[in-house]
This record gives sequence, structure tokens and C-alpha cells, in this order.
Amino acid sequence: MKTAENSQKISACMEWIEWAKNQKRTFLRQALEARLVSLKFDMGDYNGALGLVGPLLKELKKLDDKALLVEVQLVESRIYHTLGNVSKSRASLTSARTTANAIYCPPKLQATLDMQSGVLHAEEKDFAMSFSYFYEAFEGFDSIDHPKAHLALKYMLLSKIMMNSPDDVQSILSGKVALKYAGSNVESMKSIATASHNRSIAEFKQTLLRFENEIAQDFIIKTHLDGLYDHLLEQNLCRVIEPFSRVQIDHIADVIELPLDVVERKLSQMILDKKLHGILDQGEGVLIVFDDAEEDHTYASALDVLQSMGKVVDALYQKAKKLS
Repeated sequence: MKTAENSQKISACMEWIEWAKNQKRTFLRQALEARLVSLKFDMGDYNGALGLVGPLLKELKKLDDKALLVEVQLVESRIYHTLGNVSKSRASLTSARTTANAIYCPPKLQATLDMQSGVLHAEEKDFAMSFSYFYEAFEGFDSIDHPKAHLALKYMLLSKIMMNSPDDVQSILSGKVALKYAGSNVESMKSIATASHNRSIAEFKQTLLRFENEIAQDFIIKTHLDGLYDHLLEQNLCRVIEPFSRVQIDHIADVIELPLDVVERKLSQMILDKKLHGILDQGEGVLIVFDDAEEDHTYASALDVLQSMGKVVDALYQKAKKLS
């Protein structure tokens, strides 16, 4: 239904652009083209949107229409982020912020800039900074009662969970915020925070099933929760393995309540990443864990001694040279 509605909007927008071209309404055409870029982005036609962005940005820079230029650069940043090109996304966002500094920025546009900054910092695993930007975005959207305030709050809670501070979620949701923005989005994050606090994979998976619409359909939330799931799985595996030097893989799978192939694959990955010192004996179906080898500092110490001796010999050579 939404796709069909967006298709109709795109068709209408293209007709109006043609009319604006014929009537030589340059500013109207540019505003309509900016709207068309946003519609194509919402539809998932990222290449089509990028094809329109390039020429439009050149025109807007020539005409010095900074307000519209900020909006188009912001959409360009979102497109590149969705395509996985974080460096270009950050470059577009930096350009948008630089342009925005030269004009009055409405609260909605400023909040959207802060939201995108938070998203990019989260991509770089800087969740403390992303929380600050999401908080600024939330305050901006909340001041104008914009629906995106719910999304900004959701990302704030996600940042706290990813910072390994799930207990802070409850304190954020206390008071007026909890009453005003109560709903399934907030409940999904509270449930994730509880599962993270308990380090329970079972609770985590139940939450993903229970709030599938709120989590799976949000690209940003889903990406970071996949990372959180991997982290929880590694923690649980390490906790189960810790007492053993040799343990059956099916026993680990039974304790952790996950399929055998999933556990075996994750253990292999942890061994390759050097997060676990051991080997998998697939013939007998066991994991053999090695003791952590003590680091030998002899080689490093020997290098330091040789460097010091080299300096002494050089100093003696210089003194002997002066005497001669």
C-alpha cells in the first residue's frame, strides 16, 4: 500500500517537474527535484536518487540556495549510509553542517542533522557521542511535537544498551518521557536492555520475535542488535567453556540452548579471531581449550639492551674521535 502511494507521488512529482521546466520556474523545479530525491530514497531506488542528487547540488551551489542545499546534502548522506559507504556519507553530512552554520536552521532540520550524526557515530562504535547527538535530536523533535521524537528516543536507548549500560535505560524512561512516548518502540528497547543486563540469549531471541515489526524493519536497530547478539553469544560461550580444558560441543549446545551447527560455527570464528585459545576436534566432537600462554618478554628486552649498547658505542666513538 505504501509502495503504491509512493509510486503515485513520484509520478505526480515528475509531471510537476516537467511543468516547472516548461514554465521556467527554476526554484520550484529545484524544490520538486529535491522532493523527488527523498521519495526515491524512501522507495529504495538509491541509484536513481543519487543520479538526481549530483546535478541538483551543482545548481543549488551556483544559485546559493543554502536552505535547500542542506536538505539535499542530508538526503545524500542518508543514501550513502544505506548503501554502506560511510566515508562518503560523513563527507556529505560535513558539507550539510558547514552550509547549515551559515543560515538559520529550523528545529526540524537541525534535529535531522543531529540524528544523522548520531547514526554515523554509532557506525563507528562511538556510542557515547552518538547518544549525545540522539539526545539533541530528541529534544529538537520533542520541542515541535514531531513523530520522529519516538525514533530519536529509541536510538538513545539503543546507544545506552550498546555502551553496556542497560541499567541507564530505566532512568531515561522515568517521569514525563515514559508517559508521553510509551509504546511498542520503547517497550522493545526496555526488553532488549533487560536481556542484555541478564546476559540471556533466550530472552534476547524472545524479544526479537515479540517485537519483530519494531526491530527487524529498522535497518539501524537491526544492524547494531546483530552485533549485540554476537557479543552476548560470545560471553555465554566463554562462561560455559571456562571450567573445562576439554568439553563436548553438544554439551555446550545443550547448556546454551542453541543448535549444534550454530555453536560449532561460532566457536570456529572465535578461535580464528583469537578470542579463544583452542582447537575443535570434529572427529570426536569436542573442544580442546589451551591454557593462555604467558608472554615471553626476552626478545623485547634483548632488543632494548642492543639499542642501549649501540648508543653507548656511538658515544664512545665520538669521544675517541675528539681525542685523536
